[in-house]
Amino acid sequence: MQPTPSTRAQITLGIETSCDETGIALYHSQKGLLAHSLYSQIPLHAEYGGVVPELASRDHIHRIVPLIRETLEKANIATTDISGIAYTAGPGLMGALLSGASVARSLAFAWKIPAVGVHHLEGHLLAPMLEESPPAFPFVCLLISGGHTMIIRVDGIGRYQRLGDTLDDAAGEAFDKTAKMLGLGYPGGPEISKRALTGNPDRYRFPRPMVDRPGLDMSFSGLKTYSLNTWLKAKEAGDESEQTKADICRAFELAVADTLKIKCKRALDQTGLNRLVVSGGVSANQVIRSKLTKLMESRQGQAFYPRLEFCTDNGAMIAYAGAQRLAASQSSDLNFACHPRWELESLPPLSN
Repeated sequence: MQPTPSTRAQITLGIETSCDETGIALYHSQKGLLAHSLYSQIPLHAEYGGVVPELASRDHIHRIVPLIRETLEKANIATTDISGIAYTAGPGLMGALLSGASVARSLAFAWKIPAVGVHHLEGHLLAPMLEESPPAFPFVCLLISGGHTMIIRVDGIGRYQRLGDTLDDAAGEAFDKTAKMLGLGYPGGPEISKRALTGNPDRYRFPRPMVDRPGLDMSFSGLKTYSLNTWLKAKEAGDESEQTKADICRAFELAVADTLKIKCKRALDQTGLNRLVVSGGVSANQVIRSKLTKLMESRQGQAFYPRLEFCTDNGAMIAYAGAQRLAASQSSDLNFACHPRWELESLPPLSN
């Protein structure tokens, strides 16, 4: 577990409200993560089959302060012990972002401590740094979530080079949309993985999109459409069985996992690096983890993942990322702004 580069102990309060999960955490620069709490809005949005932004914003407002109190109690920490606040400033849903940012800025003003807006994707990218054996820089990162799928060269905090991106649907978005087309529950990713466990891998073979052309960009929209067409053909033939759904889920999941493995191999070959970090909500997928772990083993390299509870949105990753920037004397003005869209490469690097 890596401490922040400071000779004086600092405790950072992290607040994550980019979408549909309220995450709070306390990070100590010498002891590491002290405590964290998470409230998921999945039951709230499940009725609608997806996130309703207005409902998400309102629920964050209800949950933030009680979760902060809960996390302080877990860590046995007083508000006077907190030396800085980190909050998600983007990308994400504007209302949800403003919910957390407003609370963070208000508390920082009242407590007379600095606050810093954190890039949500930087939080995901650095989440494996919370583990006992964190990766060393430089490394290649595959960041896969509901809204983003990209391959990034990471030479240090704030030193990011995007190597590849998805041209349409992110992998997580494709999982959710495919699940919805098959009549499965929300969120779709876990539902597809659950069904895929009983699927026949030999019945269908779906295409691996964009692997027959050079480059590291990806596309999953066509794979989603291929899944739908396969299901419609099965229905036309009178086969709407649960086994057929499972077989389609298995073929879809394997196609996504193979595509990501091929693209990661190219990125490692291109950069000459042999450390791979995989983060974001979809990094919890066990088929994807297995294929990427075997890839790195075959190269005598290393694969790094956040623990499962830190794959999805959480306060711990925001607290850690913010702590690094606060320790480098980076903070945000009172006239704060949130960014629904925010380029990762625009972040300032930490001084060496």
